[in-house]
Amino acid sequence: MKYILFIACFWATSVLAQAPSAVEIIKKVDSNMFTSTKISESSMVIYGKRRDRTITSLSYSRGEDESYSEYLSPAREKGTKMLKLKDRLWIYSPSTDRIIQISGHMLRQSLMGSDVSYEDMMQERKLAEAYESKIIKEEEIDGRKSWLIELLAKYDDLTYQKMHLWVDQAYFVPLKEDLYAKSGQLLKTIAFSDIQQVGNKYFPMKMNYKDALKEGKGTDFITNKLQCDVPIPEHVFNKGNLKK
Repeated sequence: MKYILFIACFWATSVLAQAPSAVEIIKKVDSNMFTSTKISESSMVIYGKRRDRTITSLSYSRGEDESYSEYLSPAREKGTKMLKLKDRLWIYSPSTDRIIQISGHMLRQSLMGSDVSYEDMMQERKLAEAYESKIIKEEEIDGRKSWLIELLAKYDDLTYQKMHLWVDQAYFVPLKEDLYAKSGQLLKTIAFSDIQQVGNKYFPMKMNYKDALKEGKGTDFITNKLQCDVPIPEHVFNKGNLKK
C-alpha cells in the first residue's frame, strides 16, 4: 500500500513539475505579443445602434514606449494621426490643423466612438513586469485548451488593477481577457481569434473589444497585414511628423 501511495505521489509531482508556472506562461505570452518593431495595416469596425463604421489605419511601433498611427479612411477620419512617446499622447486633426495632447481624464474617452479608450492604447507594459500572476484553472475556449490566469497589478497607475487572462496552451497567445477596476467591477472584455504565425511568433489577428458598461457588439480590431522586427525610420516617432 505504501508503495502504491509513493507511486501516486511521484506521478502527481512529475505532472505538476511538467506544467509551466504562471510566470513562465505570461513571459511566453509577452514574447509573442511584443516585438522590437512592428508595422501593421488594420481595420477597426465600430458596431453602432443604427450603422457600423470601418476605419482603416497604418501603424508603426518601437518597443513599449513609441507608436505612431495614421488613419487612411473613411474621408472623415483620413489624415488623423496619433503619436505616443512614453506616457504622452498627441493627436493631429486635419480638419482643425491642430495638435492636441491627450492627458488626464481625456485618456478615458473613447477612440473615435469605439469601445477602445486612449488609455487602452497607452497600456503597453509587458504583463510579466506589471502584474503578479497565478493559474486559477484550465478551461476550453472555443474548443481550444487554455489556462485561466489571474493577474493583479503591481502598480497603482495601471488602468486595469485585475485581469483574468485565458492563454492558449498550444500557441501561448491570449484567447480572452476580462479587465477589472480596483473596485472589482468588470470594465471591459477582449476576445482574441484568427491566430496566425508571423515569423517565429504567433499573433491573434482579430480582437473584439467590448465595454462592459455599454450595450452593443463592441469593436473589432482586425490586423490585415503585419511586419515584425523590421527597420523603421527615426523621423516616424517625431512630433514634427504629425503635420506632414
